[in-house]
Amino acid sequence: MFPLKKFLIIQTAFTGDVVLATPVAEKLHRFFPDAEIDFLVKKGNESLFKDHPFIKEVFVFDKKNGKLKNIFRLRSAIRKKKYDAVINLHRFGSSGFLTACSGAKEKIGFDKNPFSFLFTKKIKHEIGNSGSGGKHEVRRNLDLIAHLTDLQTEKPKLYPSDSDLQIISYHTNSGEYVCMAPTSVWFTKQWPKEKWVELIKIIPSSYRIFLLGGPADSKPCDKILKDSCRNNIANLCGQLSFLQSAALMKGAKMNYVNDSAPMHFASAINAPVTAIYCSTVPAFGFGPLSDNSRVIETEEKLSCRPCGLHGYKECPEIHFKCARTIEVKKVMGELN
Repeated sequence: MFPLKKFLIIQTAFTGDVVLATPVAEKLHRFFPDAEIDFLVKKGNESLFKDHPFIKEVFVFDKKNGKLKNIFRLRSAIRKKKYDAVINLHRFGSSGFLTACSGAKEKIGFDKNPFSFLFTKKIKHEIGNSGSGGKHEVRRNLDLIAHLTDLQTEKPKLYPSDSDLQIISYHTNSGEYVCMAPTSVWFTKQWPKEKWVELIKIIPSSYRIFLLGGPADSKPCDKILKDSCRNNIANLCGQLSFLQSAALMKGAKMNYVNDSAPMHFASAINAPVTAIYCSTVPAFGFGPLSDNSRVIETEEKLSCRPCGLHGYKECPEIHFKCARTIEVKKVMGELN
């Protein structure tokens, strides 16, 4: 085996997918502490690695503005780095092309990638369903580098800085609190707004409540805040970075989330989390990994669930029973 001194990890999917890619970096750093480890992510996710202790360079792929031009720009930049190994966790053509053209000695990825026939090593990517256990995505990702490291598992990890902690200190010093992330990119992954309002109303008044999300989530969370008729609640959507949100979640008594990126933030800082699954199922392999984690699903047996890996803009069956039949008190659990 040739010496391994330079690695590139590619994951240009959603924010949560990037968080679930961090165990690969952790494992590589543990086995090759002097190696240079870089990351390639979709534009918008680069802030996850701000002030990271051992990620040297973050390449950013802008998929919305001049995608083809950016692919070829990245190809040139990657080839100049002369990587020993490129590990591609993404399963689509653009990342496969960059991997195949990287010039790396080892080109590693999943068999579902359309360019995997040009990889030096590929492994099968299997997603479970409601009737099977299925591997967690972290385990699937780590399997890509098992031949370079070992078979031990590794948890996701994010590194909020001292500056991030300082920014959120105003909120964390105000007594006990819970965080809620009521939104998702996919509508059918979102527990309905009226359910979030019900939950807020039964949370003991001694807890402050912080609503988390991106700028696009501010308006729906404003609606939830208004309808809850509660004083000690704040909508922080769009006001905090990913790392600052994660740092705030770390100190929460509980974090209530959908099957979405904030759930993976909780895993990456080992924060308590209650994950609400509507149209999707944990068997897909994207469940919470915190020591204190709860998964809440409907107790009804629905033939239409799961309806897809990610979700839809609306319920294909119209009734949306996978979300509406989840009891609010069950979600709340025990806070006192």
